[in-house]
Amino acid sequence: MSESSLTPDQIRELVTTRVRNPEAITEAAAARTKAKSVLGDTGRAMIIAADHPARGANKVGSDPSAMADRAELLGRMRAALARPGVTGVLATADILEDLLLLGALEGKSVFGSMNRAGLAGSSFEIDDRFTGYDAESIDRFGFDGGKMLTRIALDDPATPSILENTAHAVDALADRGRIAMVEPFISRWSDGKVQNDLSPEAITTSITIASGLGRSSAYTWLKLPVADDVTAMARVLASSTLPVLLLGGEVSDADQAFAAWQHTLALPTVQGLVIGRSLLYPADGDVAGAVDRAVSLL
Repeated sequence: MSESSLTPDQIRELVTTRVRNPEAITEAAAARTKAKSVLGDTGRAMIIAADHPARGANKVGSDPSAMADRAELLGRMRAALARPGVTGVLATADILEDLLLLGALEGKSVFGSMNRAGLAGSSFEIDDRFTGYDAESIDRFGFDGGKMLTRIALDDPATPSILENTAHAVDALADRGRIAMVEPFISRWSDGKVQNDLSPEAITTSITIASGLGRSSAYTWLKLPVADDVTAMARVLASSTLPVLLLGGEVSDADQAFAAWQHTLALPTVQGLVIGRSLLYPADGDVAGAVDRAVSLL
């Protein structure tokens, strides 16, 4: 257990509230101070992501269940959100509601994760149906937008439905003036596992496909990886004028990842970072230090 982990008493208090006064969640959302801008005071977004567990992706490094300890995850999330320069959070309802009850979302932008049915390692991983937030609930809770994972696998017949469902979500969010954070990948099956192609050509193709989903792109933002060839990112991001947030993923070489983010943040469409495991579970255990380092890139 890290120093940031919630105590048993704090977990007990959350559970008691859920049992005796579940309306407190809606009340906390209504009373919450909203963010003035997704880009914060500095014009750059630093969003902490924690929607991995809902897809069964609890692994960090060599620990297969690191993110499954909810007291630990919430403690790390709360510590990260308290750091200067952190502007927002991306998560599923169970996590966001705990953070609401903890008072950790004051002044932050909030994005609800929408499709989590593509469970990690499953035979139906590409068929990522919408099982989380919808546009109506995101609007009702006063959140800033919704995020959808959109993996495009040309060898998987589920892909057309994925594109259709993403387009419907983009439309529903745009109708309410909420951001649709689309996270596209060109993916393929290899040895029974889904692999995302991070070549410049594949990311470019994913951008052009995702940018055209829905009847309006006015509220569409893209959540994108940095290509294996970071020097190609200027050419990759020239394929769209939509705002871009860079994703982190699981990082094996922190110095290399930070250098890649710093290089790509200079490009005109890039508005900031959306990072989860690499900041919440850094190799040295220093959540505040990892977050502060990421914020310094902005």
